[in-house]
Amino acid sequence: MNIFTDTHISVATVTNIPAINILLNHAYRGEESKKGWTTESNIIAGESRTNEENILQTMNEPYSIFLKYTDNNNVITGCVNLQKKAEKMYLGMFAVSPALQGAGIGKCILHAAIEYATALECTAIFMTVISVRKELIDWYKRHGYKDTGERAIFTEDTVSGKHLIPLEFITLQKLL
Repeated sequence: MNIFTDTHISVATVTNIPAINILLNHAYRGEESKKGWTTESNIIAGESRTNEENILQTMNEPYSIFLKYTDNNNVITGCVNLQKKAEKMYLGMFAVSPALQGAGIGKCILHAAIEYATALECTAIFMTVISVRKELIDWYKRHGYKDTGERAIFTEDTVSGKHLIPLEFITLQKLL
């Protein structure tokens, strides 16, 4: 049974990992990301936000799925990872193709995340966002997410790029 009202939304499989990897890296890093407004290239150097191994590992976590948004040609143009954590749903690895940002795909994906979390009887959806990403944080707030006051250091790793400034995460949450 498909719980999603938008026919462009479905659950991703391991065969989708290469396309999801390209999408995530293009949405956040390097020159391609500068075509959209979600770029982090001004605060994190490099071309990589993630890699296929990290996506597979995340996909294989307990209670973890990736949703994909496909266009009419079956090209993946958006994605999100959802992980059930007790009574809440964690939302991460959210991306829309830079050339299509602002076209409503992100809103559709957020709505699908709510549909999924509701089906699993979650009470809230939460996420972490880099604190200096004011425009992105404001976008989430317009969609009902609130700053919980929680902060965490964003530690560099060998995959996601060199930080150009000290970074921290804030936690945003939307009650369902």
